[in-house]
Amino acid sequence: MSGEFLDTTILVYAFDRDAGSKRSAARDLVDRLAQEESGLLSIQVLMELFAVLTRKFSARIRPSDVATIIESLSAWTIHSPLPLDVIDAVRIAAAYRISPWDASIVQSASALGATKIWSEDFSAGQRYEGIPVENPFA
Repeated sequence: MSGEFLDTTILVYAFDRDAGSKRSAARDLVDRLAQEESGLLSIQVLMELFAVLTRKFSARIRPSDVATIIESLSAWTIHSPLPLDVIDAVRIAAAYRISPWDASIVQSASALGATKIWSEDFSAGQRYEGIPVENPFA
């Protein structure tokens, strides 16, 4: 299986009505990946999305509405990490000197055979586990 992995921030921008051009770029990317059936996510991304949209988001979204969003994203390929995946994420965190949360993103993308990681938070052009990172807003 292969596809393109989305970091949480990309999904957040897709639902942020105040994000201007970032919202447009994020929505275009999400729509393309949905249409091509090539979008990849992880349980971590879905949980972070819930937390941001219901608690940290400037225009909070009701939990039931976020549940509907997550339900629609469940058609995508979702990585559900196991204990061995956590051990691999620890290795990745040490190897690249990144946070364990970012390492978990990389590990999930790698486990799913991602050809790309879309993120605003990682360094664009960097490769993690051989997977290039691109910033859709650059």
